[in-house]
Amino acid sequence: MHELSICQSIADIVARYAEGREVRTVHVRVGQLRQIIPETLVHCWSMVSAQTPFAGSVMQIETIPAAIRCTVCGYRETITAPVLRCGRCGAHEVSIVAGEEFLITSLELAEA
Repeated sequence: MHELSICQSIADIVARYAEGREVRTVHVRVGQLRQIIPETLVHCWSMVSAQTPFAGSVMQIETIPAAIRCTVCGYRETITAPVLRCGRCGAHEVSIVAGEEFLITSLELAEA
């Protein structure tokens, strides 16, 4: 369960940016190709944050669908299975254009 160590890293970053203010919500963007289970990440956040000054905060996750673009015909499509082949022309020359994201997008903090 690597989500636990990921949450510890997120907690370190949140602590740095919150600067002692109460943290209410941590917004995270996770691409579907990241091999992170959003529900597990949220659960691990509740465990990790319980031992910090931002106990009681919640994590909200925005899931980004995986998408590819064909370098032969230029077709862009969202993929639901790990098949890296153009759905229009069948070429295997594709680039991943979405789904590898992983970042903290914002924090909701209490008034100073």
